[in-house]
Amino acid sequence: MEPTSITGLVAATHTPFTNDGSLNLDVVERQAEHLMAHGVQRVFIGGSTGEGHSLTVVERQALAERWLAVTGGTAMSVIVHVGSNCLTDAKLLARQAQELGAFAVSAVAPSYFKPNSLETLIACAAEVASAAPQTPFYFYDIPSMTNMHFSMPDFLTQAKEKIPNLVGLKFTNIDLVAYQQCLHVDGGKWDVPFGCDEYLLAALALGAKGAVGSSYNFAAPVYQRVMTAFAQGDMRTARNEQFQSVQLIQVLARFGYMGAAKETMQMLGVDVGPPRLPNHRLTSTQVGELRKQLDSIDFFNMVKP
Repeated sequence: MEPTSITGLVAATHTPFTNDGSLNLDVVERQAEHLMAHGVQRVFIGGSTGEGHSLTVVERQALAERWLAVTGGTAMSVIVHVGSNCLTDAKLLARQAQELGAFAVSAVAPSYFKPNSLETLIACAAEVASAAPQTPFYFYDIPSMTNMHFSMPDFLTQAKEKIPNLVGLKFTNIDLVAYQQCLHVDGGKWDVPFGCDEYLLAALALGAKGAVGSSYNFAAPVYQRVMTAFAQGDMRTARNEQFQSVQLIQVLARFGYMGAAKETMQMLGVDVGPPRLPNHRLTSTQVGELRKQLDSIDFFNMVKP
C-alpha cells in the first residue's frame, strides 16, 4: 500500500436522527456543506461521535452510501469506521466501503470479548483489513472506550507484516509519549492523525500533521487558528486558541457531551437530531442553559469561518 497522509482537520461526524430515533440521511448533505464552508474536506463517519455502535449493520451501510453519494465529485473524502464486536460485520462494512470508493477504512478493536494479547489484536485488525485490501486501513486506538491499553508503537512494528494495507493509526489516546514513539517507528513511515481535540497543540509540537475529532464539526475555525499560529511560530496565539477549545469542551461535558454537541450543531443550522440511548438528549431547559454558557465564552463569534 502506498504511503497515505492525513493533514489538517478531519471531522468525526454525527449520525443524524429524527426525533423518533430513526436515521435522517437527508441531513448528510447539509453536514457536508457546513464542513466545506468551514474548510474541512475530510470526514470520519460511523465512529464514536457517529454513534456507530448504536447503529445496525444496515444503518451503517446506508450511512456510508449516503456520505459517498453526497461527496462524490467534490473535494471531500470519506473515511469509514467499520469496527464491530462482530468481525464478520466489520468485514462486511469494510468490503462495502471499498466498493463505494472510500478514502480509507478504520476499525476499533472488539471490546466485549477483548483481545488478550497484542498478537490477537493484530489478528483481529488483519481480518477486518483483509476485506478491503485495496483501501488504506487505520487501526483506531481509543483506550478510554475499549479499556485496552496495548502498545501502539509495538502494534505498528508487528502489524505491518500481517496487514499489507495498514497505513497508520487513528490515535485517540492522551499518552503523548506513545504518540511520539509512533511518529518515529520505521523512520516516520506511519500516518498517525491525532484524536484528542483538547491536546491538539501538544500533538502538533510532537509532529502531528493531521487530526480527527468531534469538535471539528462545530469549532473547526478554532483549531485551524491553532494550526496556523503554530506553523507561524506564534505560540501565544496558538495557546490562546487551544484554551478556547478546552473551555468549549468543558461546557459541553457539563451537559453530557454527545447530547450537547448535537444541540450545538442545531444552533449552527445543522439539525443532526438527538442522540440515541444510552446517550441522552438535553431537555429544553438544558438547551437554554447550554446556549447561555456558550454565549459566555463567545462561542458563536469564536467559530465564525
